Amino acid sequence: MRSEQADKGYLWDMLDAAKAVREFVRGKTFGDYIKDRMLRGAVERHVEIIGEAARRVSDGLKEAHLEVPWRSIVGQRNILAHEYGEVRHETIWNVATRELPGLVAALEAMLPDEVEDE
Repeated sequence: MRSEQADKGYLWDMLDAAKAVREFVRGKTFGDYIKDRMLRGAVERHVEIIGEAARRVSDGLKEAHLEVPWRSIVGQRNILAHEYGEVRHETIWNVATRELPGLVAALEAMLPDEVEDE
């Protein structure tokens, strides 16, 4: 059984990576994203980190926070890590610009002490 402290660490990793993606895409367009290989790589890597951390969160915490799409997050990580030839840039852009803001809000609510300390 994973400890509450371990879960907190994984949630913090998810939040940190999600905020990094938010910074990476701020002020960018999809066209900018497509043209910039380094930007795509940075976003993909951090989305992968989010998924890896989500994969490690305990089942109990996942069940207590059904507002987080755990399966989808882990599934996207699996595509990035193992099916990288199948990565759709439109999907990753959508995750970065439309899905992650809600995830950041959910994670901040789950980690209020850590958010205040930033």
